[in-house]
Amino acid sequence: MLFTDSIAALSSGHLPSGVAIIRISGPHVRFALETIAGAVPKPRRAHYGPLTAPDGRKIDQALTLFFPGPQSFTGEDCGEFHVHGGRAVVAALLEEIGKLPGFRQAEAGEFTRRAFLNGKMDLLEAEALADLINSETEAQRQFAVMNSAGAQSELYLAWRKRLIHARAMIEAEMDFSDESDVPGSVSAQVWDDVRLLIAEIDRHIDGYSKAEMIRDGFDVVILGAPNAGKSSLLNTLVQREAAIVTDEPGTTRDLVEAVLDISGLKVRITDTAGLREPAGKVEAIGIERAKERANAADLVLFLQDMSEPGEPQLPANASVVVIGTKQDRLKDAAVDKRYALTISTTNGEGIDELIKLIGARAAAAVGQRGDVLPSRLRHVELLNGARGYLESGLSASDGMLELKAENLRLASDRIGKLSGAVDVEDLLDVIFSQFCIGK
Repeated sequence: MLFTDSIAALSSGHLPSGVAIIRISGPHVRFALETIAGAVPKPRRAHYGPLTAPDGRKIDQALTLFFPGPQSFTGEDCGEFHVHGGRAVVAALLEEIGKLPGFRQAEAGEFTRRAFLNGKMDLLEAEALADLINSETEAQRQFAVMNSAGAQSELYLAWRKRLIHARAMIEAEMDFSDESDVPGSVSAQVWDDVRLLIAEIDRHIDGYSKAEMIRDGFDVVILGAPNAGKSSLLNTLVQREAAIVTDEPGTTRDLVEAVLDISGLKVRITDTAGLREPAGKVEAIGIERAKERANAADLVLFLQDMSEPGEPQLPANASVVVIGTKQDRLKDAAVDKRYALTISTTNGEGIDELIKLIGARAAAAVGQRGDVLPSRLRHVELLNGARGYLESGLSASDGMLELKAENLRLASDRIGKLSGAVDVEDLLDVIFSQFCIGK
């Protein structure tokens, strides 16, 4: 796709910084390089020299690179200026580029959008690139790298090819049933493969919860009575004062959330209001929120003060681990076997074991990190739509071959929309607006 305008944006991190990278793309890139850098550098070779405004004012001494299309990120001519990362330097250079004919500031995600429209990547790879930019943990990085390399695209392309082949066989049976080289009936072979594909799609959709855990985090909720040590545990795990800790019962009245990286996995830890009866109006609201949050959690750490033991009121969530707290106060007293672990936030006893327990539960929930999983709700919705059409095709009577073929076409279109192989213009603004400017 040929764009008539050129775009420019800061593509590196927050300013000030040691180095700032300003990226340009479009048909006027060579002119911009000649005007500001004095010449167009050799392709993919860094040139060091002065950057000057058209009126001769020196902007900076910097590196300049040129990536001719179509062998570039966007598929069109691209350039980069690696300047000193001062706000004034970047502002001055962007201002001068913006004055050049045909140039404007890039919109959010516009470089990646041009790459997609020029066939340099599909929608799945673009979404994976966004995940890679936003990755905070090793698991998120690995997941994004695998998908940006085309793992999802390969799977969905293989499914679409199977559906197109199945549709072709059904239509051949309709149109050429009297020809000797067309089997009298291919329905059994085709629909056996469709049933197999439905099962594969079901297993794939079931993996969405694992992808959510990788992207959004393994959800851990700390629950227990007032003064059981919930807020102290949260502060100990995150190694900062994330929650207020006092001797007064009911200090925590709302949800307090923090994020950990445990063995490369994102883990969200939530402190909650202490469970007790009776409670004041505001505290009761906090307790209700705590119970709701615990019921939806991937893991509940139910804390019990071992110096004042009582019968725990465990939530309905099956993933509950009972933790005995304030171990330092027991001295040599025997520990009740009801506790999976005993800890002390005062001297750190048992904290390492608790972190290992959380990490093991999170790793087990996520499963194999090399699995290809649907990484967006958009994927799940389209796959469910495709599955529905396949079920409709299966349930149609054998005499309605046209209807069966049409359901196969609709199913293959839904899968094609995953990668952008079928028209998805209505989705582009939503997808690429999630990127930062300059990407």
